[in-house]
Amino acid sequence: MLKIFYLKNCPYCKKAQNYLDIHRPDFPNIMIQMIEENEEAELANQYDYYYVPSYFYNEEKLHEGAITEEELLNILKSIQKSL
Repeated sequence: MLKIFYLKNCPYCKKAQNYLDIHRPDFPNIMIQMIEENEEAELANQYDYYYVPSYFYNEEKLHEGAITEEELLNILKSIQKSL
């Protein structure tokens, strides 16, 4: 499962969510869990990151902080290959 940590008012998170909305239909087999850092602080505190959005797959950090559309696409493609 791809875990994405974000904050509601973060402009970088909103941009990343837009990229995800565009490309999500191309990767239907990837399970995604969206975790709002403030609402699920106990869970968020179990992961080692400082910036949002942060992406974890199988407990491994894949990316932290502002992300480009291409970087997000590469993450999704690499997870798809491992399934």
